Amino acid sequence: MGNIYSAYDQLAGILAKLGPEEVMKLRATDEMQVRMELLLRKSRENILSIVEKDELDHFIVLERLVRLAKIRAYQPEA
Repeated sequence: MGNIYSAYDQLAGILAKLGPEEVMKLRATDEMQVRMELLLRKSRENILSIVEKDELDHFIVLERLVRLAKIRAYQPEA
């Protein structure tokens, strides 16, 4: 397997096959958004626990995957 970004791109491609309209509707829930904002604030203030840092890292990965999926949803197949 290639680097981790290759894996993200592959998963984004799978998500994009849901159809552009469905992919564009993907959004974090209000609860998830509030939690991510809290973790980001704590990160800026340097008061994240190790567990919270891990959680924030996962949120960031998920956000990147959704962004890639949205971009790829409107790109023609290569």
